[in-house]
Amino acid sequence: MRNLAEFTIPFKGLKLGKHQFEYELDNRFFEHFEYEEFNKSDVKIDLLFEKKSTMMELTFRATGTVNVNCDLTNEPYDQPIDSELFLVIKFGDEFNNEDEDLLILPHGEYEVNVQQYIYELVVLSVPQKRIHPGVEDGTLKSEVLDKLEELSLKNQKKKNEDDIDPRWDKLKNLLNE
Repeated sequence: MRNLAEFTIPFKGLKLGKHQFEYELDNRFFEHFEYEEFNKSDVKIDLLFEKKSTMMELTFRATGTVNVNCDLTNEPYDQPIDSELFLVIKFGDEFNNEDEDLLILPHGEYEVNVQQYIYELVVLSVPQKRIHPGVEDGTLKSEVLDKLEELSLKNQKKKNEDDIDPRWDKLKNLLNE
């Protein structure tokens, strides 16, 4: 996968201190990663890049919404996104990104691409089980919800109790006598 140029930060020319970067993400960004779980996305990334003499500290903050389908009803809804990621960049003999909080770049590198970290920050901030807010508070009206309620265990027990053959009641009376 190729790197997107707007997510490459050339830190060699930056002065020591804090620098601010902002990114606006939409579905084109996620299509680059072949991720198609979002119907629509509107996420803002604020990146605080602090350059120090021997290392760099990056603080990512993602805010916005992604439109996803509910796992129960398949109804689309806007899932709010609000999460942070802290990353330390140090220099070493060879590239190493095995630690999720530490990136080691080879000596002599002059830029870093942050697109993978932004992608993971947004995708991992969406809950594994996506439930429409209307399902949780009971305001969503859906054919799927009605069918699920009809097929629920509570209703099955009620139906089973109602469908008992009356001859069994007479046999039960024999046990009680």
